[in-house]
Amino acid sequence: MGVPEAGVTQVRGQPNQHSRVIMVDVAVLISGNGTNLQSLINSCSDDNFPARIALVISNNPHAKGLIRAKAAGIPTKIVNHRHFENRELFEESLHKVLKDNRIKLICLAGFMRILGANFINLWRNRILNIHPSLLPSFKGLHTHERALEAGVLFTGCTVHFVNPELDDGPIIAQAVIAINNDDTPDSLAAKVLIQEHAIYPPALKLVAEGRIRVVGNKVTIKGVTYASEYMISPIT
Repeated sequence: MGVPEAGVTQVRGQPNQHSRVIMVDVAVLISGNGTNLQSLINSCSDDNFPARIALVISNNPHAKGLIRAKAAGIPTKIVNHRHFENRELFEESLHKVLKDNRIKLICLAGFMRILGANFINLWRNRILNIHPSLLPSFKGLHTHERALEAGVLFTGCTVHFVNPELDDGPIIAQAVIAINNDDTPDSLAAKVLIQEHAIYPPALKLVAEGRIRVVGNKVTIKGVTYASEYMISPIT
């Protein structure tokens, strides 16, 4: 598998316009309903957004997110992991589809397959994922149940670059929510999902604009304001 070439492929605006937005071609990988995909579709439809969803790929041929993509006029491709003898062959096929479509960035949006180190290293710092916890806490599945069992008072979601380790990699953005005594895994999931939709598009925007630098396992971002407020819970 060769390294994908870097660069941009599309320009929004007419050639004689002084203000044009250069777009990066993005593939979104899904397995299910695709609500985070929809939030990315909505943002990428803005002429000033610096990324274009050029392809939606699903390993699940019945994923509802494919319907969302088709409704938005976005090309789709099914790469069903069940049709391959092993993960390596699946990922080789996935990589070929991405390369053939000249994809520059990948967004994982409910993609329920663990990607291998070889694939991730080919796309290092070009795969974004969103996880429903404040990483590095509660990696893996059942994050909301585990947060409630642990008795933490805050949770949230994280957008990060993907490393070979599960739910690991330089953190791009996080959103925090408070946990109430009457929260359940379902209520917590619903509150966190709202924040997932809020932070994923801006995180993609920062990456597509080239404003992010990764040094080791830490991200620095040009031209942003970091939160200076704090939250306390419970309040007496």
